[in-house]
Amino acid sequence: MSEPRLSASAPSDMAQHNGKREVVVVTGADAGLGRAIVRAFASAGADVALIARDRDRLEAAAGEVQRAGGRALVLPLDVADAQAVEAAAAQTEQELGPIDVWVNNAMVSIFSPVKEMTAEGYRRVTEVTYQGYVHGTLAALKRMLPRDRGVIVQVGSALAYRGIPLQSAYCAAKHAIQGFHDSLRSELIHDGSQVKVTMVQMPALNTPQFRWVKSRLPNQAQPVPPIFQPEVGARAVVWAARHPRKELYVGWPTVKAIVGDKLVSSFADHYLARGGYESQQTDEPRDPERPDNLWEPVAGDQAAHGVFDARAKGWSAQLWLATHRGWVAAGGAGLAALAGALLWRRAA
Repeated sequence: MSEPRLSASAPSDMAQHNGKREVVVVTGADAGLGRAIVRAFASAGADVALIARDRDRLEAAAGEVQRAGGRALVLPLDVADAQAVEAAAAQTEQELGPIDVWVNNAMVSIFSPVKEMTAEGYRRVTEVTYQGYVHGTLAALKRMLPRDRGVIVQVGSALAYRGIPLQSAYCAAKHAIQGFHDSLRSELIHDGSQVKVTMVQMPALNTPQFRWVKSRLPNQAQPVPPIFQPEVGARAVVWAARHPRKELYVGWPTVKAIVGDKLVSSFADHYLARGGYESQQTDEPRDPERPDNLWEPVAGDQAAHGVFDARAKGWSAQLWLATHRGWVAAGGAGLAALAGALLWRRAA
């Protein structure tokens, strides 16, 4: 089944600045959520610089940008390399123009109990999934701060607040990003800067990572249900770039995880101890010989979707409400006024 292409989530003139096309950098752009984010910005009229390790998939994603009418720049590199990220930012501005939006999204992970992890594994996940965001943010700030404009989007997760079993390295990296985000945002406010930073907290998404992530689990890894299509997350990222709040939660599961952790964290520890192992695995045994993408990309033509299309939702009511809260508030006020008028007439 072919994957859907996103229609523009904002008017095309919103993807322009002073008459030029918006320039967007996306890390982890070759597959999964990053690929969907590339498509979403391209559909909204942006030129896109694509950063990831797999050149073939980057070229395929670049073709999608070009077919949408935009320019694309392919930048194969590992975001753990700070110098490579800085060089990519410089090349983007030389070839596409000033960067308007930088989306940090690249990640790797390991599914494993802590007792079976290694220091090397933790270091690698941290270097990509946390340090990669730092490298991208520093490269973006170097260019955005002198212009006093631009938006940095940190792709987060409900796991930035609520750690779960079997994903300690990934959860720790997302927690680190959350702290980094809070610190940076406070500094930008202190400086009176017009550069904005926003964090989009994602739910479980149907991406290819669950078939190429390094795993020590007995069965195949899966996203914890309910599962959403990556286009839901991509729409949220584009919206957040246009309306940069401190955070945007995507999906009711994300809201429940974050709010629940604040209110009943100890209960969540025990709840996840009972169900957190089974919910992250299918009934299919894991092939111990399959390649993983921890150190090198896994070859193949994977795009945005993983293998869970039949179980994934393509829309989130919660996200619609979160991104239309002005309308929701106005509608609520209108209903309250109508109810008041009806009660007044009945009393009269």
